[in-house]
Amino acid sequence: MNEMYNMGLSIHSIGTIILLGVLLFNIVIIQQSSSYEQYKRLHSIFLLPLNATILGVALFTGVIMMAAKHLDFTLANLAMIFVSLVLLYLEKKRTHALAMYKTVGVKILAIEILLISLIASWMWLS
Repeated sequence: MNEMYNMGLSIHSIGTIILLGVLLFNIVIIQQSSSYEQYKRLHSIFLLPLNATILGVALFTGVIMMAAKHLDFTLANLAMIFVSLVLLYLEKKRTHALAMYKTVGVKILAIEILLISLIASWMWLS
């Protein structure tokens, strides 16, 4: 049982690292896009499903780990739940702000990266 729990934590950590990579990739794509229509098409076909899938992996593995701990709500778990809700809100806000995709998009992605980095470093260092 302990091996399965450790494997779940590893998968959750890997999902978080991949999520950071995807968000950085989004910033690069936003900075390199020359037209709004080009970015909107790329976002709807590729980036939105990729973001949703990777965020879903991190959230799903987190839920599984909470169930494995018998819903033990520690401060760290509550912080991760709060950050997850904020990330979902920011992704929704970024999707609706495509008209101002360069200015708003980069700011929202930077906030998401900061939040994920802070919560991940807190979890990995404790």
